[in-house]
Amino acid sequence: MLEIAGLSVRYGKHTALTETALSVKKGEIVVILGANGAGKSTLLKAIAGICEGKSTGSVTMGSDPVLGLPAHKVVERGIALVPEGRGIFGDLTVRENLLLGANPQRAREEADANFERLIRLFPKLTDRAGQTVRTMSGGEQQMVAIGRAMMSNPEILMLDEPSLGLSPLLAKELFQNLKAVRAAGLGILLVEQNAKLSLAIADRGYLLENGRILREDKASILLHDPAVQAAYLGGAAGHATGPAKPTPVPQAAPATPTPRAPSTASVPSSQIAGLDIDALVSSAAQKAVRPPSTLTPAYTTSAPRADHLRQTLSAIESAARQPRPSSLPPLRAQARPNAPTASAPTVQRPTPGAPTPIPGGRVDVYRRRPGTSQFDKTEV
Repeated sequence: MLEIAGLSVRYGKHTALTETALSVKKGEIVVILGANGAGKSTLLKAIAGICEGKSTGSVTMGSDPVLGLPAHKVVERGIALVPEGRGIFGDLTVRENLLLGANPQRAREEADANFERLIRLFPKLTDRAGQTVRTMSGGEQQMVAIGRAMMSNPEILMLDEPSLGLSPLLAKELFQNLKAVRAAGLGILLVEQNAKLSLAIADRGYLLENGRILREDKASILLHDPAVQAAYLGGAAGHATGPAKPTPVPQAAPATPTPRAPSTASVPSSQIAGLDIDALVSSAAQKAVRPPSTLTPAYTTSAPRADHLRQTLSAIESAARQPRPSSLPPLRAQARPNAPTASAPTVQRPTPGAPTPIPGGRVDVYRRRPGTSQFDKTEV
C-alpha cells in the first residue's frame, strides 16, 4: 500500500504542497480533484522521484521509504507513472514501446507473463503490435502508455490527466479500461480533469486546493455532494440536465370585442355633414347674378389692344409678301490679302565635290622619320 504523510514541496519561495496525506491500496482507484495549479501534478512527480522542487515528508511503499529516491529506484519499488502527455516514443512500434517498459529488474523475469496479461486487457494492441506509435490515434497512444507502465510489473499505477486531448467517446473507453486494470489487482492513483467520469469509476476521492487536502470521502458521496458539484461538476442541475429553463409567465387572454347592435333611428343630414344644408341653399338663392353690362373697366379697355395687335400682324404679312432685292450682300467677307512676311536668311550650301574650307587657312602635317619613332612637323 502507498502511504503519504506530511508531504510538502517547495519551488524556491513558492509552496506547491503543504502537509499532504493520502493512501492508495491494491485493487482500488483513488482520484484527486483540484483546480489548475492546486498541486496535483507536483504530488505525482514527488512520489515518482522526478520533482524538481524540494520535497519533505514521508512516502512509503509497503514498509520501504520512497521519497528522495531516483526515478528508476521508485519503479523498482513497484510504482509506475504515466505522465501528462503520455511520454511515449513515437518513432518506435507498439511492441518496442511495451518492451521498454519491462526493463526494470523486477519485470524482466515476468516480461512474457505481463505481456500476455496486457494483451488480454487491451486486445487492440495485438493487431497494432508492428505499427508505429505516432500513426495511432490519441486514445490508442494513451493505451500504449498505460501498457508500457504496466509492463514494469507495478503495484501502484499513477496517471496524470490520461483523458487530456481525447474525445468524449475515447475518454469513456479509456476509463472502462482503467476498471479492467483495477480488476487485475493494481492500485490506481488518478489525477483527472474529468471529475464526473473519474468519480464514477473511483472508490475514494481527495479534494486538493492550494496545496492542501481539504476533504477525503467515498467517490459516490463526492459525486452527489452539492459543494463538489458546484466546484468541479458545474452545479448539480447544470451538469445533469443542463441549465434550468425559465418558467413561462401565463398571459391573460385578450377580451372578446362585443358587437354593436344596428341602430334603426333616423339621423338628419345636417348632423352627418356638420353643416346646416337648408341655410346654405337659402344663402345661395339670395345672391343675384350680375348683368353683362356691369363689367369692370379692365374688360372694357381690352378692345384697343386687340386693334393694335391686328394692325401689327397685317404689317408683318405685308412685309413678308414683298419680293427680295436681286443683289444680296455677300454671305461672308472676302479674305484679307496675305501680309508680307519677313524674308528668311539665305543659307549657302556647299557645292558637292568642292573642298570644305578650314578656318584659319593652316594645316599641320606630321611625318615620321625613317627608322625612328620621332616625327617632323610641316605647316601647309
